[in-house]
Amino acid sequence: MEYRRLGRSGMKVSEIGLGSWLTYGGSVGGQTAEEVVDKAYELGINFFDTANVYMRGAAEEIYGKALAKYKRDSYVLATKVFFPMGDGPNDRGLSRKHIMEQCEASLKRMNVEYFDLYQCHRYDPNTPLDETLRALDDLVTQGKVLYVGVSEWSAVQIADAVHTAKEMNLDRIVSNQPQYHMFNRKIEAEIVPVSERDGVGQVVFSPLAQGVLTGKYKPGAPAPEGSRALDPKSNMFMEALLKEEQLKKVERLRPIAERNDITLAQLALAWILRLPNISSCIVGASRPDQIEDNAKASGVKLSAEDIRDIEQVLQG
Repeated sequence: MEYRRLGRSGMKVSEIGLGSWLTYGGSVGGQTAEEVVDKAYELGINFFDTANVYMRGAAEEIYGKALAKYKRDSYVLATKVFFPMGDGPNDRGLSRKHIMEQCEASLKRMNVEYFDLYQCHRYDPNTPLDETLRALDDLVTQGKVLYVGVSEWSAVQIADAVHTAKEMNLDRIVSNQPQYHMFNRKIEAEIVPVSERDGVGQVVFSPLAQGVLTGKYKPGAPAPEGSRALDPKSNMFMEALLKEEQLKKVERLRPIAERNDITLAQLALAWILRLPNISSCIVGASRPDQIEDNAKASGVKLSAEDIRDIEQVLQG
């Protein structure tokens, strides 16, 4: 496993990270999740990402139990705050009240004293940005959070956060967590250039397009049994990804993977890691062998010819 700095910070995260969206506490039980975490840790993965809203805290609890056997300073633990955690008017968003209360709740669920990375799960237009940044800075001062980041913020929002923190002498964000994969490249136009300028690293989620880029979904064929496409809890996210045109492109990528002696999943992850601004690819896994396969993408260097041929497939 190879490691990269998280944005401009000195902290290093594994090129492949393990996430828990749509899995732990939901379709994947605690025992299996622990087996995946153990395999990830064994492979050198040190970046574990979750959020309070995932299964209303259940994913955090499972992670907390699974990681409890390991030395706290040997892994990087990340969670998030923003989405509703109750029915009250203050049970959501990025107000000081919600941030402070949810950080405490997450710490208790995971039974840890601090988070390495605490992220704003979305941008909150209803809370002044300086209020949000001041609350995060206070958590850093209190030692409950080491670094702060955001998720799915626009280039303008990222730039505003960096500028405001600098003006107010507050702790600056070091990361952004966007969706990024071969069929969703929106961050390349503005977010990556702004982030490179301001020292913000990307920890991307859904790098395999919900499994589409692994090649398990075939053009003209039904989804395989047990796949995410057949799970009513997650198939709402897959409709746009399972288009025949995109499935055919995945098949055209297969020879590029084969000539490099890697799987399609490893090719997709290595393609993302071609960008220096990417700090980590967060993958999901419901079985230990899946994380083992994905971890092998770390350190894979695609040639200029590979990158060109991939681009021709994606643009074709």
